[in-house]
Amino acid sequence: MRWLGLYTKRARILFLGLDNAGKTTLLHLLRDDKLTAHKPTLHPQYKEFTVGQVRFQAYDLGGRWPVRTTLESALVGVDGIVFMVDTSDPHRFEEAASQLHRLLLLTSTSNFVSLRHTPMLVLGSKIDVREAVSEDRLIQALRIHPTGKNLKPKPAKGTRVRPVEVFMCSAVQRTGYAEGFRWLAECFQT
Repeated sequence: MRWLGLYTKRARILFLGLDNAGKTTLLHLLRDDKLTAHKPTLHPQYKEFTVGQVRFQAYDLGGRWPVRTTLESALVGVDGIVFMVDTSDPHRFEEAASQLHRLLLLTSTSNFVSLRHTPMLVLGSKIDVREAVSEDRLIQALRIHPTGKNLKPKPAKGTRVRPVEVFMCSAVQRTGYAEGFRWLAECFQT
C-alpha cells in the first residue's frame, strides 16, 4: 500500500445550504467521528477530513446565506461544492431551490469560468425524521437534473456537463453521506 501522505489528493470544498440543514453537524462527524448538537454557525468554519485518497479541506459559511461578495470570495479555488437540504422541512424547499440555482448561475458566469464544471454534491439530510421526503420528491422540489450515481462523475473532455448528484443522508443514523463523498472524491481522481 502506498504511503497515504504522499498520494492523497487535496480538494477544497465549500459547504452551503440553508440554516439548520445539518452542515456543521456533518462536518464535525466527518472530522471527529462524534455526533454532537451545535449552535447555529455565525462565522465561517474550516475542517479537514479524508475520504478514500482525497483529503477534503471544507469551508462551512454557515446557514445565513452569504452576501454575494462573501460567496464570490469563498468560491475562489474551490474544487467542489456540497449543498445540504433538510429533507424534513419541505416548507423551505423553494428557498433552498432558489439559493441552489443562484449558486449554479453564479458559478456559470464569466467571472467563474473555472467553476462551470465544478462537481456539486447535494445532500438531502435528516432522512431519519418522520417528515423527511423521498429523494425523487427532493429532486423535483429543487428542480435539478442529477447526472447519475453510477456514471463516472468527471465529464469527458469537450462536454459541458457539471457533475451534480443527490444523496440522501442521516448524521444520526450515519448513513448516506459516505457514498456522497465517495462520489465527490471520484470527481477528483486523476
